[in-house]
Amino acid sequence: MIAAAFRYFGLIFALGFVLGTVRTLWLAPAIGATGAVLIELPIMLGASWLIARRLVTVPKVRTPLWALGTGALAFALLIGAEALLAITLAGQSLATWAGDLLRTPGWIGLAGQALFGLMPWLAALRPAGRPGTASSACPTSSASWHEE
Repeated sequence: MIAAAFRYFGLIFALGFVLGTVRTLWLAPAIGATGAVLIELPIMLGASWLIARRLVTVPKVRTPLWALGTGALAFALLIGAEALLAITLAGQSLATWAGDLLRTPGWIGLAGQALFGLMPWLAALRPAGRPGTASSACPTSSASWHEE
């Protein structure tokens, strides 16, 4: 579970770092911070869903509880990394960063991050074998993905 959470977090964090840079430097100045977050969020959630489906579709049985724990740990890693970036790169205090999460667009991003944390659990709840589900649409060809 721990290794899977780190992989899930790492992949989404890397994508979010790239998209966040684009959002902050180019998109937000052109259309505003809230509009920029609303453009970025569906991309991040779509990527989270695809990775979470892959995460729970493995040869060995992964329970919804395992998936929930994996997502919760990945969420904690993401929030910690976000706070660290706000402090080190943006020069914010922890209190300022946390306060920004309660204002628009911060709460929109936080809601997306909470959904990111729930994605493995939601993917694990999907019945196997239905078209478009993890087991039918997301083959498990990479052995390294499945290692704990």
